[in-house]
Amino acid sequence: MKAAILSAPRHPLGIGEMPKPAAREGEVLLRVRACGVCRTDLHIVDGELPPQLMPLVPGHQIVGEIVDGATAELPSGTRVGVSWMGGVDGTCPYCRRGLENLCDSPTFTGYSRDGGYAEFATARADFVFPLPKDLDDLHAAPLLCAGIIGFRSLRVAGVERGDNVGLFGFGASAHLAISVLHAWGCRVYVSTRGESHRKLAASLGAEWVGSETEKPPVALDRAVTFAPSGNVVIAALSSLRKGGVVAINAIHLDRIPEFDYDSLLWGERQIRSVANMTRADARDFLKTASEIGLRPKATAFPLDRANDALLAIRNDRIDGAAVIVP
Repeated sequence: MKAAILSAPRHPLGIGEMPKPAAREGEVLLRVRACGVCRTDLHIVDGELPPQLMPLVPGHQIVGEIVDGATAELPSGTRVGVSWMGGVDGTCPYCRRGLENLCDSPTFTGYSRDGGYAEFATARADFVFPLPKDLDDLHAAPLLCAGIIGFRSLRVAGVERGDNVGLFGFGASAHLAISVLHAWGCRVYVSTRGESHRKLAASLGAEWVGSETEKPPVALDRAVTFAPSGNVVIAALSSLRKGGVVAINAIHLDRIPEFDYDSLLWGERQIRSVANMTRADARDFLKTASEIGLRPKATAFPLDRANDALLAIRNDRIDGAAVIVP
């Protein structure tokens, strides 16, 4: 099969042939129909996350059709989605407490197992999600990580209906979260770099739009940061009311600068990190996305232009999401 392969960190992906994978017990084999490109893929390619499997086929927002390993619940031909969490052990203290996103021995799609930058991919059958028929492949793919993790970030931040919510950074994840927030009756304030991202936020109904570290005109109840920058975390924290929460939606952060406790954190303000997602998050978000008719802004790239797709994300050259379509 044709695939985009990472041979070593900080190297371009090689486009070439590799053996088609076989479904093992408890797995399904998927013909990949689309795979979203995530900023986490950049962290893996750049070596900012320590390698777990090399060579590696990246990609963890997979829309695929089951061609082997079918079950009564997942018959052959079923169109399913695969996300970042590729499996958990089910036995560690966190799994037993219902916190599988914190599992001690997780498997990650496109990181510790091959992902979807390829014509075929395998996945654990209990970690795939049937997709609604009214959502096409191109627009389903970005929902499977950017959408799910953004949804979890809103939960981690404790967003309540009617809140003033700040989104710091406005890429693939934030442009989906804003639609959920509007459905919840929230007012959304966006701070982000790049004129095109600011225009997109305004077009999607943000109450106010400013530059990356600019302070919104109101005190925020909740904020979510999407940029892997500690400066942005401080900007979000400085925008909170007392008792407010900042949720950091980043698997990698450059650093958090020293800041003044008395003026920024005191008053029971909180900083919380967002780690992975659960299958319940995925099911709840996909249900919500279907109910509100969520359709992400997406740009398609053929498989042999996977490096171009990563570069577009790196340089913020597209609005919304990039999706590889084999």
